[in-house]
Amino acid sequence: VQLVESGGGLVQAGGSLRLSCVVSGRSISDTSMGWFRRTPAKEREFVAAITWNGGRLYYEDSVKGRFTISRDNAKNTVYLQLSSLKPEDTAEYYCATSGLIISDSPLYYDAYYYTNWGQGTQVTVSS
Repeated sequence: VQLVESGGGLVQAGGSLRLSCVVSGRSISDTSMGWFRRTPAKEREFVAAITWNGGRLYYEDSVKGRFTISRDNAKNTVYLQLSSLKPEDTAEYYCATSGLIISDSPLYYDAYYYTNWGQGTQVTVSS
C-alpha cells in the first residue's frame, strides 16, 4: 500500500490550499482515513479523519471550521481543504489509512490506529 500526498506549498496567512492523498495498492472504499501533521515542536498531531463510509468526520479543535476532509473512493483519493490558514498551521502534513470501522470513537485521534503512511507534503504559511 502506497500513499502519496501533494498540494502543499507556501501561502500567505488567510490563504488556502488543497492537499490530496492518492492511495495505491488497495481500495479505500472500506478504509477510514486521516491527516496528521508534524512540526519541530510536535512529533505528530492529529488534524482530521473521515470514517470508511464518510459518515463521520473528526477535526482537531484548532482547525474546526477552517479545514475540511473529504474522500473520492472512485479516485482512491482523500483530500484536505485548508482555508483561513495561519502561521501556526505550518507543518509537514501526512495522510494515513486506518483499520478502524467504528462510527464514533476517540480512537480516530490516535496515530496508533493508523497503519500506512505517506511521505508528507510541506505547508508553510507566512505572516
